[in-house]
Amino acid sequence: MRIVALIAVFNERRFIAGCLEHLFAQGVEAYVIDNGSTDDTAAIARRYLGHGLVGMEFLPRTEYFTLQRVLARKQELAATLAADWFIHHDTDEIRTAAQPGLTLAAAIAAADAAGSNAVNFLEFTFTPTIESPDHDHPRFRDTMRWYYPFLPQFPHRLNAWKRQDSPVNLVDHAGHRVDFPGLRMHPESLHLAHYMFLSPAHAVEKFIETRKYDPAMVARGWHRWRSRLTPDDIRLPMAAEVKERRPGEPLCPTNPRTKHVIDPAARVGGAS
Repeated sequence: MRIVALIAVFNERRFIAGCLEHLFAQGVEAYVIDNGSTDDTAAIARRYLGHGLVGMEFLPRTEYFTLQRVLARKQELAATLAADWFIHHDTDEIRTAAQPGLTLAAAIAAADAAGSNAVNFLEFTFTPTIESPDHDHPRFRDTMRWYYPFLPQFPHRLNAWKRQDSPVNLVDHAGHRVDFPGLRMHPESLHLAHYMFLSPAHAVEKFIETRKYDPAMVARGWHRWRSRLTPDDIRLPMAAEVKERRPGEPLCPTNPRTKHVIDPAARVGGAS
């Protein structure tokens, strides 16, 4: 079974190599859309062409970051690339099976064998804390151990799907949920570790300094807190207010938040 992750990137030098290498080790190939990176993201990605990276293309960036264009291109790729399953994937994500010792590819193959044609992922958002605020280095997955389960609605990350004869729809739910006739969601969700930002300075760079959000998409309700974030809004939780992943321990999905801790509308310390 061939599984291809569709990954759009913009200035993701921190994440791109680790994301690709993790996918390849999990039995998943990748296709990269570079959306106008100005750092060395594209150069890093090109090193993997022919070694798990099945293709790479360039989507010019306009004045605004227009997620709808990116998702529409992924829909086209899902209709033309030779693969059995696809994943709408971002570089700051690490996706795994729910059971220890099982690869992501094996978990998706099991869902396929059970008659499912779409798979949901439970999101666990890892975050810097007040006590440990800076993880902007290559070993961030080892040092940034604090997280919270994030579940604003269920399903929230229904974005792995079996190849369809007719087009799929990623746009209507901003990529969080794929839609197509006859969708059968697998009853067991897989896991997604989300390393959204690695330090307050990285959050400013990623969400404020380098991205201008399309006003039409903001009016549609997309990008929400990202479009209005200011440096003063970037607050970190105390370590005691989130969960800590200790070596050998599974991720805990209980008491999920419905807003990210960096969201100005969130109140650190509560379930929202």
